[in-house]
Amino acid sequence: MKRKIINIYKELCNGCGLCVAVNEKNIQEKMKNIDAPACVCSRGIPRNIVRDADASHMCQCQSENEEKENKSHHVKQQSELKNWPVQLKLVNPGADYFDHSDILVAADCVAYSCGNFHDDFMKNRITVIGCPKLDDNEYYTEKLTEIFMKNHINSITVIRMEVPCCGGIFNAVKIAMLNSKKIVPYQELVIGINGEIKT
Repeated sequence: MKRKIINIYKELCNGCGLCVAVNEKNIQEKMKNIDAPACVCSRGIPRNIVRDADASHMCQCQSENEEKENKSHHVKQQSELKNWPVQLKLVNPGADYFDHSDILVAADCVAYSCGNFHDDFMKNRITVIGCPKLDDNEYYTEKLTEIFMKNHINSITVIRMEVPCCGGIFNAVKIAMLNSKKIVPYQELVIGINGEIKT
């Protein structure tokens, strides 16, 4: 199966995503087949949830002692997203939000592994995400180089999963820093498949 390659014209891109063809009807049909999405509670155990059009998220966690159970894992978290889009392929390197910012570069899967991703990592940072295995890592290096060259960057934090195929995101950022001659405070984090910080 061949993947469709989308050419993005950097000088015209504003991150709107119109260049990506989406079959909305097909997506809606697929969504009808999903009975109930999963709620991953702080204990890391998937639970079924009930959603009503006007109701908030309700978890059906069961415990032996319902009265004493700490329900703090049911609190809706506030989004810390400061920019849109977040996909590295779609961001405009000249966007105002990059200038004088702390940047978080995260592998796609990290947010799904870390329950508190917004609070722990995205807070007060501009976030860009990508997959070094499924996407063109050289393109990421070029895009990051352009972002770093066009903007004053305060700091860079890079987060990846512990799996070997995810390591390319560290390399893309390091090479982009060298290419752009921007050496700023830099932090690397590796996340385990259960959401724990490995390094």
